[in-house]
Amino acid sequence: MTEIQSEFGDIEWKEDFSGPELLVAGTGASGNIFKDFRVIGDGTAENDSGITVSETDPYMNGVGILTTTDETAHGVHLATALCIKPSTMGPVVLEERVQYADLDAKAGFMGLSIENGDELSIEDDLINGVTTTLTLTGTHFAGFFWDEGLTDDEDLHAVYNGGDTACSTTSTNQDLDCDMVAGEFQIRRLEVDENGTCRWYVDGKLKKTVVDAIDPDQVLAAICGVESKASSIEYAYLDYFIVKCHRDWNI
Repeated sequence: MTEIQSEFGDIEWKEDFSGPELLVAGTGASGNIFKDFRVIGDGTAENDSGITVSETDPYMNGVGILTTTDETAHGVHLATALCIKPSTMGPVVLEERVQYADLDAKAGFMGLSIENGDELSIEDDLINGVTTTLTLTGTHFAGFFWDEGLTDDEDLHAVYNGGDTACSTTSTNQDLDCDMVAGEFQIRRLEVDENGTCRWYVDGKLKKTVVDAIDPDQVLAAICGVESKASSIEYAYLDYFIVKCHRDWNI
């Protein structure tokens, strides 16, 4: 097949929260409100979950307030379609700037995943953490994970599944040694090469590199979000979420 290309070879999906909202206490319908991302998660079926945009200090720049429902393993996430194939569209870059008012009773994930259903649950569909054990439920994913159920519950973990390199199910082996601080923004960046190698950066510093972390021929979605781990409404303050990759001219 002859490749016909144009100047529009770079792809960038970005949400910077300047206007659209999926209203909390609204209709409770899952949303396609944002230009580049879906809003998914078990919690979005309820009328106490959604994404609003802060209009007060200190959350300027356009900050999305991701709000879960008050049920365990229910969350709210931004996601693309299953449309990213690293082997032909890499390198793929995902980056978020996020903070939490507190670090209790919640879990979070940002990365690539084959799971992007409307009722996505991090705990049920991707990964769960209890004390020092990681349970890898999802078959193909790579990203940042943290869970209040882990012993080191305020630290980010590099997690992945589906490639030739196995992710340890002992959380201390995947710990990135970069504790989150409540009320402070943190920048997380995941880079995925065409051969499945992944790199995890926190606040501009490279924390981990894993060769063959994922199968680069899998078609994946980009996801970021927060999930309640108790009967409480939880929040994430997301400044931005950006995904960059290259157009596959061979299709």
